[in-house]
Amino acid sequence: MAHVKDGITLIDAKPVPRPGRWISAVIVAIFALLLATGFITNDNYQWDVVGKWLFSKTIVSGVVYTLILTVIAMTIGTILAITFAIMRQSINPVLRWVATAYIWFFRGTPIYTQLIFWSLLPTLYPQIELGIPFAPPFVSFDTATYFTPFWMAFIGLGLNEGAYLAEIIRAGLLSVDKGQWEAATALGMPRSMIFRRIILPQAMRVIVPPIGNETISMLKTTSLVSAIPFTLELTFVASTKGQSLFQPVPLLIAAALWYLFITSILMWIQAHIERYFGKGFDRRDNATASTSTQFLDVTP
Repeated sequence: MAHVKDGITLIDAKPVPRPGRWISAVIVAIFALLLATGFITNDNYQWDVVGKWLFSKTIVSGVVYTLILTVIAMTIGTILAITFAIMRQSINPVLRWVATAYIWFFRGTPIYTQLIFWSLLPTLYPQIELGIPFAPPFVSFDTATYFTPFWMAFIGLGLNEGAYLAEIIRAGLLSVDKGQWEAATALGMPRSMIFRRIILPQAMRVIVPPIGNETISMLKTTSLVSAIPFTLELTFVASTKGQSLFQPVPLLIAAALWYLFITSILMWIQAHIERYFGKGFDRRDNATASTSTQFLDVTP
């Protein structure tokens, strides 16, 4: 229905009714309420035991070791990833093929299998000797003495993560237009400054989201270090303690709550980093601007 006001025809537009949207929302809400009620009222979850062990020394120590493994593994993985991503794009065929072989191997084999091989390192190499080939070694030491399960855990995780992050970083670097590198080179800027001041800040917009996902994934992947075996990680500690108490479910729930808490913090940090590097690249603003320009009247 339309009416005229001040010489302007106004249309009383009403939104199209969408009953299916409201019906589906009600159904989903009912299922969510039933699920939450089942979690809260089911005595088999033993929420009192969960609360008792949630902040216990056993669980908290597992959380600390899990965080340490995650931070160190991601640090090693990021350093390796930057190195091999640059090597992958090198004009030197030796560097390029070495980087390709590294990424091929560690992406092509399961992380659990790799950790088992790391646990067998003292058996495969009882002693490690450093020196010139076919000459007496300069340094020699027993592998089992220095390569403890903790060392093998974060080295194994870091080497595996480096292969995945290398492809993420390489994709981010390739997302930056090649003309920017050429323009900066024409201005006489050194390659290190071009990479640090021009290429990397723009590539971070593409790199940060998958790296955030990989960090969250690494937090949970640390549960596989029991293959080494490293027995101080959160999942292993919670599972072992639960089995000894004949209460595995509440102990694992306590561990899951800690994982959810840490993951939520990491997601919050990732969102802020994405917002920082995404300044000036809001696709919605660009789409709105491009759409609005189609209706501009440029006639005099």
